[in-house]
Amino acid sequence: MTPRWLITGAGGMLGSTLVAVLRAGRHEVVPLDRARLDLRDPAAVRPAVRELRPDVVVNCAGWTAVDDAETHEEEALAVNGDAVRVLAEACGEVGARLVQPSTDYVFDGTARRPYAEDAPTAPLNAYGRTKLAGEQAVLKTLPDTGYVVRTAWLYGATGGNFVRTMIRLAGERPTVDVVDDQFGQPTWTDDLAHQIIRMIGAGAPSGVYHGTSSASTSWHGLAREVFTLLGADPDRVRPVASAAFPRPAPRPAFGVLGHAAWSRAGLAPIRHWRDALHAAWPSLVA
Repeated sequence: MTPRWLITGAGGMLGSTLVAVLRAGRHEVVPLDRARLDLRDPAAVRPAVRELRPDVVVNCAGWTAVDDAETHEEEALAVNGDAVRVLAEACGEVGARLVQPSTDYVFDGTARRPYAEDAPTAPLNAYGRTKLAGEQAVLKTLPDTGYVVRTAWLYGATGGNFVRTMIRLAGERPTVDVVDDQFGQPTWTDDLAHQIIRMIGAGAPSGVYHGTSSASTSWHGLAREVFTLLGADPDRVRPVASAAFPRPAPRPAFGVLGHAAWSRAGLAPIRHWRDALHAAWPSLVA
């Protein structure tokens, strides 16, 4: 029997993609955006989960404004930490598995090799701290049925993201300055959605997984690839240091994640970031 999926935050970039992929695969899915379920209201969460009785919940809702979290950490924690604990408790009551997307920002970015799933966490900013609280809530509350899937540098055909911004700026400016001292793994929402579905379908063990593309690049390298795909001169993308763009929230310089947990679960990791970008391209420029 195929599981019944509940997607919170279904109006966001990852949530909407996951709903579309599930529907395309003829899965039963209930999408709930913030208007239909505000996770900040604990009194609404438990009744919703009890009524819908899903087999799998993917919590795509969250506070994602990284810089704003620096001055609104309590509010961000209410969404990314406290609400996740309540949702995990509700899932436990009905026997549902819970998938909690998280972030590379739980690490401090000082490593020089990909972070393993069990590497010590040390977030540099408020957003990372609140997302880590959500991770801990899931793993503590649902040790046998909870999944944390850390991702990073997400892009897709909907919502604001770096790739779409570069496509726009290529048509507006003669040159674009992009930082070349932050490294990570550009990840297509479609690839992450399929990976989550495969993980659940395979009955993978609970725990922490890294849902990012294979290999890595800098923001500058990603921007150059976007310009190349547009048929534009990639040298129009000029490398600059992060100091040229001061932000309220410090970013980890190195957010590359390792993928050993997929192998242990008998699953292949997500493909190379460049292959994914090329596959996503028609939808990004449509």
